[in-house]
Amino acid sequence: MDFDKYFKKSELIPAVIKEKSTGEVLMLAYMNKESMQKTFETGYTWFYSRSRQELWNKGATSGHLQKVCEIYADCDDDTLLITVEQTGAACHTGSHSCFFKKLL
Repeated sequence: MDFDKYFKKSELIPAVIKEKSTGEVLMLAYMNKESMQKTFETGYTWFYSRSRQELWNKGATSGHLQKVCEIYADCDDDTLLITVEQTGAACHTGSHSCFFKKLL
């Protein structure tokens, strides 16, 4: 796979994570080329932490893993939509989804 084409505009691209069984959006994280490659190689999500400046495997310490089912790129090849089988909570707060604060 040509991973370079997804990183022409930026070194990081957003990845929207969606749960397979419910269709619920669980979280948004960022990937660099290395984390995208690791995600394809392992079948589990890997991201790049902008605050820690390092790769992280979602659920490696918490056990709340995300097994990848499908990966789609948007029409501009600069955003990913990843469908996963979520184990446990996706959010670091313990909530199933990071999107639990209703504003309107």
